[in-house]
Amino acid sequence: MRFCHDHIHKGIVAFPALQFRSIVGQENHPLGVQRMHIRFETSLADQSRIRFDQQAQSGTASHQRACQAISHHTLIPCQFIPQTAHFRQGKFARQATSLSSEADGIHHSLCRHKLIMILCTAFNVKNISSVIRKILIANRGEIAVRIVRACKELGIKSVAIYSDADRSALHVKKADEAYNIGSDPVVGYLNAHNIVNLAVASGCDALHPGYGFLSENPVLAEVCARRGIKFIGPSPKVIRQMGDKIQARLAMIKAGIPVVPGSDHNLESVEEARDLANGIGYPVMLKATNGGGGRGIRRCDSEADLMKNYERVVSEASKAFGKPEVFIEKCVVNPKHIEVQVIGDSQGNTVHLYERDCSIQRRNQKLIEIAPSPQLSEAQREYIGKLAVRAAKAVGYENAGTVEFLLDSDNQFYFMEMNTRLQVEHTVTETITGIDIVQEQIRITSGEPLQYKQEDIRHRGFAMEFRINAEDPQNSFLPSFGRISRYYAPGGPGVRTDAAIYSGYVIPPYYDSMCAKITVWALSWENAIARGLRTLDDMVVYGVKTTIPYYKEILKDAEFRSGRFNTGFVEAHPELLNYVVRRPPELTAAAISAAIAAHLGM
Repeated sequence: MRFCHDHIHKGIVAFPALQFRSIVGQENHPLGVQRMHIRFETSLADQSRIRFDQQAQSGTASHQRACQAISHHTLIPCQFIPQTAHFRQGKFARQATSLSSEADGIHHSLCRHKLIMILCTAFNVKNISSVIRKILIANRGEIAVRIVRACKELGIKSVAIYSDADRSALHVKKADEAYNIGSDPVVGYLNAHNIVNLAVASGCDALHPGYGFLSENPVLAEVCARRGIKFIGPSPKVIRQMGDKIQARLAMIKAGIPVVPGSDHNLESVEEARDLANGIGYPVMLKATNGGGGRGIRRCDSEADLMKNYERVVSEASKAFGKPEVFIEKCVVNPKHIEVQVIGDSQGNTVHLYERDCSIQRRNQKLIEIAPSPQLSEAQREYIGKLAVRAAKAVGYENAGTVEFLLDSDNQFYFMEMNTRLQVEHTVTETITGIDIVQEQIRITSGEPLQYKQEDIRHRGFAMEFRINAEDPQNSFLPSFGRISRYYAPGGPGVRTDAAIYSGYVIPPYYDSMCAKITVWALSWENAIARGLRTLDDMVVYGVKTTIPYYKEILKDAEFRSGRFNTGFVEAHPELLNYVVRRPPELTAAAISAAIAAHLGM
């Protein structure tokens, strides 16, 4: 590593060889114009050397002593060095003493955090972009595979975690490293302290939570902060604020964002709920204050429904989210569910990547997502995009997040919630904008500013995502776990597959039933539907039942094809479940052959 300051001092420090990069920073200083060059060199003896050549147009004795202290005591593996930095020497001499005393003898595993902090203090760093070299993925399934792929493209090492039930999972095979987190299929994925300890022990710089599990639990972000691991997501404060639906409502009201009429505090009793419901009018929604993912929600069309469902929602809130807190809102009947993808950096820049239509859902669980919504005008699109950016800025949001709205029959938008994580359906946004959201998350966590302004972002065509769930739609969507005997992934123009399955893989019964996501794109809405039908025909999953045939029926429906639908679509069309699954010819032939063989005693 080379500092140029007028040949004040030269020193060489050796340490085990690592992968290097070159860095240049430059800034004016009262002592004169200076430049700082950092150059890493690997010797033939498989050792790496940091070389300090200090130069300045003028220098004092204290300046010289500071340079000597730095060159003598600093041990800095290259992945712990900022990618870009601008240095100023204002308090250089006075702060070098602490650099000298603290750096001497620091254990290698602590170098990443303490030495960068010491150097930043000594050099008064003005702008720093911390390099991320290794990421632990605190998740499983297709989203873990998705993050592994983003890491590979960025040249970042990936670390997977897995329970015994996931030993043969695809994300374990794809990651650079994988570590077992215990025999229990769920507990290991929910233990924030153990996961972060593993990130530290495996030499990770950052942790990506994916979605589900601990992704919206502020405790994970807090533990990461305490242990010096970068959390790829917003701050714990924002996660906690937006995860509490009451706090989120109050923040949006303060920012001038329209919200659904309802309570501005947690309910104390069913009697209070009844009084509020009588005031705002039925139907109403009882919701878990810390809920998400469609759980802890009950629609109440009458006082009798409210009295029956109150304790049920309290119980669901306690079991699913650890808190019995609930609130009440006016029920917007059969709205359109529109959400907006936002991204903010640490420099205060925030943009939106347009909206997604999530109206095709069952019991508050999304099935098909579309971007952009075929139901919005350009004026509505512009309005809701600006609304989402205002909401994100109001809470100081950093990283990728989603602001969710309901659009009623009078074309009024209402804030519903903000998801402080990567969404399952981020793929449709990536498809229409060309922006890799996961890579942007990593760059933002590294301290880099957004690569584009709002006016630089455009959308093109229509994209649809199908959540391929291992469920039997004709049997009340009962989960269908088991061994996949054969799997053919779809392909062709405008088709993207995000999957966690393969032929021979056994879908475990302990997790969400989604096993793959298929995203299709075309220039027009009509062509996107046609491509979706062709792609679903291409995809073959034998051994378990899936939602594929049900989605085909949805795409054939006239109401859906018209681009005019709402959250009541699935309930309004029970006839779409009356499909017939045709047995593939090869399976029919195999069954006939087996029957003949059995008859002949073969």
